[in-house]
Amino acid sequence: MMENIPVSVYLLLLLLFLNPLTSVDPEKADELPMQVIVDSTPCSATCGLGVRTQTLCLLRDGQTAMEEDVRRTDGAQVSEECRVRKVRCQESWQCGLRTMTVTVGQRVEVDCVGEVMEAVGRFSWRVSWRVARGVITSNDALFTRWDAPLLDRVILDPVEEEDAGTYRCNVQDASFRRVKRVYWGIRVLPVDVLNLNHTSLL
Repeated sequence: MMENIPVSVYLLLLLLFLNPLTSVDPEKADELPMQVIVDSTPCSATCGLGVRTQTLCLLRDGQTAMEEDVRRTDGAQVSEECRVRKVRCQESWQCGLRTMTVTVGQRVEVDCVGEVMEAVGRFSWRVSWRVARGVITSNDALFTRWDAPLLDRVILDPVEEEDAGTYRCNVQDASFRRVKRVYWGIRVLPVDVLNLNHTSLL
């Protein structure tokens, strides 16, 4: 049975035998460098993915670097024992229905991912679009697949009356976990309709 074990496994076992894993002495654990978050901004998005800026400082001699003035402000430098990082954040993946009214001939741009794609990377996401022509709705049964050439956004330039409807965007991360869904309802009016006075129409 031992003959079936690959040579690489033998080498790994030999390496572990010669260099056994060591545990940290509890008395010396306090001497290891540790970091603590001393400042954090709110998430940049209330739905979908956003970005949060955090300031991390080293713990030193049992006292935190918070005793120093390490809060980051415009033009100010943080302590040498601190660093600033940006991390992803998410409060909810459901962004609901957003509507806009435009006239024929305008340029319409709907951005699905926004600043997160710039901060984290274009190829970190899977973006898919569906459309419900001629109706403003969030009923998923009315949507059909729609191919967006730019993936992360829809650009209608110039927009036509037949472009009216609802565009649904889904964003998944690399693990196929849904991180955002948003509906964009677009009403397209003829050029000669400059103003809608609902009171006079009634």
